[in-house]
Amino acid sequence: MELNQHSSTAIETTIKKAVKPFMQGCIQSAVTDIHIQPNQGSGELCIYDDEDKELACVVIDQWINYDGDDFYENTESELRNILKKMNDEGSFGNLVILKPYSFVLVDEEKETISDLLLIDDDTLYIDDELLKGLDEELNSFLKDLLEK
Repeated sequence: MELNQHSSTAIETTIKKAVKPFMQGCIQSAVTDIHIQPNQGSGELCIYDDEDKELACVVIDQWINYDGDDFYENTESELRNILKKMNDEGSFGNLVILKPYSFVLVDEEKETISDLLLIDDDTLYIDDELLKGLDEELNSFLKDLLEK
């Protein structure tokens, strides 16, 4: 499921609304995670702080009609891309949140599915896509090195 432009814009606007209270000068916060909870049945995307206070919510019409078993996998990829784009544009640069903090994908029971984006000045977050095949590459490199 690839999100259309309307859905992507709605999600980005909702994320901006959710983090607005944490903009420079508004409030000081010790939030460590921002939870993003998509709901396939209702199409809602709700965003919570780590004390389960709702920060923003929107209905993504495209999700309501989606009946595949891979809903969370698809939304994870789409949300990660949107958050990465927003971070690259500097949308999270002025937030008054102690670092490190994460944007976390959660299910209906608020159980963590995946870390979507880690914001930290000193830590580089490596996702699963980058690590795929790393064992084979390292084994091949070591074998070549030992043969020489």
